[in-house]
Amino acid sequence: MSDSLLDALVDICGPGFARPARTVDQVTGRRAGLVAQPATAPSLAAVLRLAAARGLSFRPRGAGTKIDWGAPPAGLDLIVDTARLNGMWDHHDTTAVVAAGTPVSAVQAALALRGQRLAVDPPSVGATVGGMLAVNESGPLRHRFGSPASQTVSVDYVSAVGVEGESDGEDGRPGIAEIDGVITSAVLRLEPLPPARRWVGRSVSTPAEVDELVALTLDLSPSAIEVDLPGAGGGVLALLLEGQESEVAGAADKIAGLWGGGAVVASSAPSWWGRYPFGAADVALRIAVHPRHLQAVAYSLGDAAGRAVAIRGSAGVGTVHAVLPSSLGPIRVREIVAGMEHVLLARRGRLKIVSAPPELAPDLPVAGRQDLF
Repeated sequence: MSDSLLDALVDICGPGFARPARTVDQVTGRRAGLVAQPATAPSLAAVLRLAAARGLSFRPRGAGTKIDWGAPPAGLDLIVDTARLNGMWDHHDTTAVVAAGTPVSAVQAALALRGQRLAVDPPSVGATVGGMLAVNESGPLRHRFGSPASQTVSVDYVSAVGVEGESDGEDGRPGIAEIDGVITSAVLRLEPLPPARRWVGRSVSTPAEVDELVALTLDLSPSAIEVDLPGAGGGVLALLLEGQESEVAGAADKIAGLWGGGAVVASSAPSWWGRYPFGAADVALRIAVHPRHLQAVAYSLGDAAGRAVAIRGSAGVGTVHAVLPSSLGPIRVREIVAGMEHVLLARRGRLKIVSAPPELAPDLPVAGRQDLF
């Protein structure tokens, strides 16, 4: 990259906030040329106008927890870091405006002081609001409250050519999934912080058992129902109840009685709760299907892979993540994915490769960033 380009970015972002990329500034193994950290929406717009004028490819980065998700970029001239787009304002009883670079955990901590919360729990530790919304990253609470996108009133963004805009999916404006650019802030709905929470857990060994136990609980309005099937050995089904202490305690005891088999009531979540089952060295799959078909899909995936496959996610919603080891190689992974697409098509479900190691990603049908939504 030329010194004149770096100088132009420094003029926009300020000294110390534009620099040559370092070894850590990568996307799926591809190192960027430059990194820019604009502090405001207008400065972000100026950075993207400059990038468009120079024909530069870019990718936004919040905490970087999901920067390797999606298909590998064809080029990577610039990483646009949103860390300085940080803060919360215009906080009302039902909504708050949050800057895109703000960590979700920081928002939750500030709201908790007022007895409120965002009803979101993205599994990526350190996720920012912008990163969460960019791929609609949902955790266990999606069972009761829906995805982060469904709790978003509107977002402000800067388009890929440097034009500021607002999105709410109405009056011809794009929805969040259609934004081609960088989110700068969002108006998010707030929920009361529940006074009490209880988890009920029980060991499970098969997807069929999970299906039977979930069916016993749907009428009791849980906030989340999650399953962890590690692929080797037994798994765990866990359910979250939220509300007033007396109501939650009574409902938890009732569910434990219905589940039997050593069901346990706890005041804290299992260690795996709200965490992905895959790591950077794995091929990560997202499967979405009606909950009643989840057990058939889980069995089919194991048959296609010729081995037990680790699965974790929302058993009550039918959205789970599965892990294929990278040692299978790209040809075998493509065969498994193609076979599962037929299984899911018959059940109106879908499967996407969310991420893959850099050495495999170019040879796999990894979903595009916008298709991850």
